Amino acid sequence: MPEFWRLLQVRLVSQFGDGLFAAALAGAILFNPQRAAEPWAIAGAFAVLFLPYSLLGPFAGALLDRWDRRAVLVGANTGRLLLVLTVAALLESGAGELPILFGALIVNGFTRFVSSGLSAALPHVVPRDQVVAMNSVAAAAGAVAAFLGANFMLLPRWLFGADDAGAAAIILIVAIPVGLALWLAWRFAPGVLGPDDSSRAVHGSALYAVATGWAHGARTVATVPTVAATLSGLAAHRMVFGINSLLVLVIVRHSDTQEVAGLGAAVLFVAATGAGSFLAAPVTPIAVRRWGRYATANGALVAAALIQLAGSGLWLPVMVACGFLLGLAGQVVKLCADNAMQLDVDDALRGHVFTVQDSLFWVAFIGAIALAAMVIPPDGREPALALAGVGVYLAGLAAHAAIGRGDRPVPIG
Repeated sequence: MPEFWRLLQVRLVSQFGDGLFAAALAGAILFNPQRAAEPWAIAGAFAVLFLPYSLLGPFAGALLDRWDRRAVLVGANTGRLLLVLTVAALLESGAGELPILFGALIVNGFTRFVSSGLSAALPHVVPRDQVVAMNSVAAAAGAVAAFLGANFMLLPRWLFGADDAGAAAIILIVAIPVGLALWLAWRFAPGVLGPDDSSRAVHGSALYAVATGWAHGARTVATVPTVAATLSGLAAHRMVFGINSLLVLVIVRHSDTQEVAGLGAAVLFVAATGAGSFLAAPVTPIAVRRWGRYATANGALVAAALIQLAGSGLWLPVMVACGFLLGLAGQVVKLCADNAMQLDVDDALRGHVFTVQDSLFWVAFIGAIALAAMVIPPDGREPALALAGVGVYLAGLAAHAAIGRGDRPVPIG
C-alpha cells in the first residue's frame, strides 16, 4: 500500500510539528516567567485557540468533499507554515497574548483541516477490509509523533530558555516538520485522495457548499446511528479530558516546584494520555473483530467511568496513571467513531462529517474547561470535579447505548 505509506508520512511529520507547536505555546503562555496564568486565563487561552475554528470548521469542511484533497493538504500546509513564522515573530517582539493566541488560532485551524483531510482520504489508499486496522495504525503512529514532538520541546527550551525569545526559537523549529509535510503532500498525484463524486455529493457553487456545510454534516451524523452514537461517547470523553486537564494544570501551576517541574509534570500527564492512546491501536481492531464496534465502545466507556472514579482523590501520580488508562479508553471510542465515518458514510459527505466530529471534539473540551474554571479553587484541589467526570462518562455511555442499539454493524475482520 504505497499510497497509504505516503499518507502516513504526512501524518507523522504533521503531528510531530503539531505536538511541538502545542507544547511550545503552552510553555510560552502558561509556564513563562514573563507571563502569569490563572484558571480563567487557561480556559480563555483554550477558547481562543480552539473555539472559533470549531464553530466554523464544518463550513470549511465542505471543501474537503468538493476540491481535490491533495490540493487542500498542500494549501493548508502552506498557510500553516506562513503562520508559524508569524507567531515566532510575535513572540520574539514581546507581543501581548491576544495577537499570539490569534496567530496560533489560525495555525491550529490549518492543522485540523489537514487532520480531517488525512482521515477522510484514508479509505482511498487502503482496501475496505483493512480500514479499521490501518486507521488504528495511522492514529497510533500520529499519537507517537505528537508525543515525541511535545517532549522534544523540552530540549530547545533548555537550550534557548523559558522566556519569549526562547519560545520564539522553539516555534521557528516547528517550521521544519510543517515544511516537510507540505513537500510530502505535494508528491501525491492529483485525485488520488478523493473525493469521489456520487449522487449524494453537494452540487452547486463553492459558496453554497460552504454555507450549507454545517447542515449537511449534522444531517449526515443524525441519519447514521453508528456515527451519532460513537460521537456521543466521544463528546463525553472529551469533556472529562477537559476537566482533568484543567485540574492538572492548576495543581502543578500552584505547586511549590512549579518553576522547576510544573511544565514537566503537565507534559508527563499529556504523555501518559498519549501513550494510552497508542496502546489503543492494537487493542481496537481485536476488540472490534471479536465484539463489534457497538459493544467495544460501550465497554470502553464503562471502563473510563471506573478509571475516573479511581483518580478522584487528585493525587498527581495516580492522575497520571489514570490519564494513561483514560487515553486508552478514549482512543478506543475515537477509533470506533473514525471507523463509523470511514465505512458507513458516503465519500462525498465524509469530509463534512469529519469536521463536525472535530467541532464536537473541541467544543466539548472547551465547554468543560470553562464550566470547571467557574468552580475550581486556586490550588485546583476539588475532588467533586473529578467525580462529576464519572457522571459525564455514564451519560455518554447511556447515549451511546441508546442511539447505537438499533444499528449494530457486523464485526469487521
